[in-house]
Parts: sequence; C-alpha cells; structure tokens
Amino acid sequence: MAELDRYPWSGHGALVGKGKNDWQERDYVLRQFHQNEREAIRVYRRFMGEGKDQGRRPELVGGGLVRSMGGWSQVLSLRSRGEIGEHDSRILGGGDFVAEILKEADQKVTRYLPIKKREALISEVIEKITGVQLIIE
Repeated sequence: MAELDRYPWSGHGALVGKGKNDWQERDYVLRQFHQNEREAIRVYRRFMGEGKDQGRRPELVGGGLVRSMGGWSQVLSLRSRGEIGEHDSRILGGGDFVAEILKEADQKVTRYLPIKKREALISEVIEKITGVQLIIE
C-alpha cells in the first residue's frame, strides 16, 4: 500500500497523512472510520486492504455514467430513447445525486469567486494565452 500512499491522482495519501489536498474533506472522511485520527487511519488502512483483496469488481468498472446508471445496458437503453442522464465521472451515484452534488459545487464556486473576480481571472488567462488584453466593463 506504500505505492498508493504516494500516488498523486488519489486522495488516499492525504487521508493517511502522506500528502495534503486543500480541497479534500480529510477530517470528515476519517471520522467515518473513527473519532480519533490515529485510530481512524488504522481502520481506514484495514478497510482499504480488505477492498484490495476483493480484486476487480465488475459493478465498479466503467465511467461515472455507466456506474451511475447501473451498467451499460441501462446507458444504451437511455440512449436508444434519446434520453441523457446526469453524470460526472468523478462522482459515483445516481443521476439525481450527481445533479445535486454538481449544483452544490457550483454554488460554492459562485460564493467563493464573485463575478468581477471571475471576469478578471478570465481576462487574465485570455491575455496570457493570446497576448490580447480584454477590457471588461
């Protein structure tokens, strides 16, 4: 599991104290395992080890849409009817759950980055990439 501790594309390292992600709800996740941090990490590591021993699980294979809908047959059925379910490959859950999480995340971004700051940031990025300065009034 030492390799997973250092893997940069997972929140695991931050949970076990080997890295830090400012965006990750580390304390919240660890409290699901135990109130004491040290014990929570120990129980979490055991939980991860047990999961590793289960091998590849078919119900967890595929992108967020496939998992959210319950498999490819459900996805293809929706597509054949011209319907599209709400999905995001980063979120495991049904369409309604995914939509709620995305809505909540969007609200948080809006709260933390007022419109004027967003416009200024967009203008700055465009100028760096293109060399053209935008004037936003």
